[in-house]
Amino acid sequence: MDHVAQSESGLPVQPVYDGRSLAGFDADAQLGSPGTFPFTRGVYPSMYTGRPWTMRQYAGFGTAKESNERYHELVAAGTGGLSVAFDLPTQMGYDSDEAVARGEVGKVGVAIDSIEDMRTLFQGLPLDKVSTSMTINAPASVLLLLYQLVAAEQGVAGGQLTGTIQNDVLKEYIARGTYIFPPKQSLRLISDIFAYCHKELPRWNTISISGYHMAEAGATPAQEIAFTLANAKEYVRTALAAGLDVDDFAPRLSFFFVARTTLLEEIAKFRAARRIWARIMRDEFGAKNPKSQMLRFHTQTAGVQLTAQQPEVNLVRVALQGLGAVLGGTQSLHTNSYDEAIALPTQKAARLALRTQQVIAYETDVTKTVDPFAGSYVMESMTDDLEAAALELIKAVEDRGGAVAAIEQGFQKSEIEKSAYRVALEIDNEERTVVGVNKYVLDEEEPYEPLRVDPQIEIDQCERLAALRGDRDKDAVERALDGLRAAARGADNVLPPMREALRQRATVGEVSHALRDVWGVHVPHDTF
Repeated sequence: MDHVAQSESGLPVQPVYDGRSLAGFDADAQLGSPGTFPFTRGVYPSMYTGRPWTMRQYAGFGTAKESNERYHELVAAGTGGLSVAFDLPTQMGYDSDEAVARGEVGKVGVAIDSIEDMRTLFQGLPLDKVSTSMTINAPASVLLLLYQLVAAEQGVAGGQLTGTIQNDVLKEYIARGTYIFPPKQSLRLISDIFAYCHKELPRWNTISISGYHMAEAGATPAQEIAFTLANAKEYVRTALAAGLDVDDFAPRLSFFFVARTTLLEEIAKFRAARRIWARIMRDEFGAKNPKSQMLRFHTQTAGVQLTAQQPEVNLVRVALQGLGAVLGGTQSLHTNSYDEAIALPTQKAARLALRTQQVIAYETDVTKTVDPFAGSYVMESMTDDLEAAALELIKAVEDRGGAVAAIEQGFQKSEIEKSAYRVALEIDNEERTVVGVNKYVLDEEEPYEPLRVDPQIEIDQCERLAALRGDRDKDAVERALDGLRAAARGADNVLPPMREALRQRATVGEVSHALRDVWGVHVPHDTF
């Protein structure tokens, strides 16, 4: 008997697929046309035949001024969407001069402490023309309001702003760890953001429900989409419980997935995810608006698959991963720089990453037709198999009481850790080839000079904070923070008083601490 290979999700991959593989396959029900339910073939009728996906480059390091210079370079190079990386203190709601931030300021992204840093970050950039994605979760509301305030100073109204805040805190409890508040209060904050943006920032994507970080932690493709969509269901239920109408907020939900080098399974994963979500929204939540049923998503190539050994080989990996995302129908794409396994990307590496997308868009023929794999024996079989596996996992989460209850039981984290362990063993045992790591290795690696973060950044940030605190109206800041605490204790939307505090030049840390005062912080469950 022939050996049957396995996909990353542990599903069988046959050596040959033929007509019998699709016995009983109903193309009308399973596929439809591009831009129509169940959106298997893509969320828009013309997809990339009209215009390509948004080419994003994730940047942000050190100071707001340095990041601003990088953004200007990226926009000049043809980037239509900016993706902001924030440093760890900002992600956790701490100011740069707090003891807990020491040694981390500006390291993995840009340090934003106040409206003054945000002003510097976006100085001279056309905020009515670029789309800005911010990878921020627990303090997402704070950074979004700073962006809105800075845009208003430039004369750009809220209705003109486009972009996304990640704002997906449930995956932080599962895979990443940058949470602040307990799950219940985090969900309250998210539903407040939904309501605020529906009124104030109607074109803004209020959440990017993320499977990427789970995949980076070791989730299989089936786990990635299952646990992401299970989290999404929890967000929808939270918004409904807060009195919002499903068709008022669901069109602004967006998603964030990884693209691995396993090209066929990744394409199938994206197609299956769209189909599952369309049916969940229509059949479980009664969404009538087709936009509420569309799974629109951003993709980032797989950082976890990049190697520090022979880093130039990552250029090949990233090109294949980017191609998979495009063939899978992504709405926007970030291609990693080849040197990211070593340090923050150099300018040349970041430009090459963008050029990779431009080659796929303008030198290949994959943008000339929509969903080129539709009807393929192998693709439709793999899409069906992934859909079935993901639905089984979503049911397992629901059987435990939904995403939050399953998180509290450690279910998703445990499942992902088992998958990560299996892959690590396969690499160690050389059952899984990683070029340059366990096969085709070099005796001696070529020297590489990574981009280094200057420790002076932390000193400068602390000095700026001291100047800010000495210059502002202290009583006005305290009154505004008291207003925020009062809203957090009651049922009012916390974003309007938060915006006022930030306008009075309260810092990111002060606003986050005001909410900590009322809501407390999340203490991890023992099984985590």
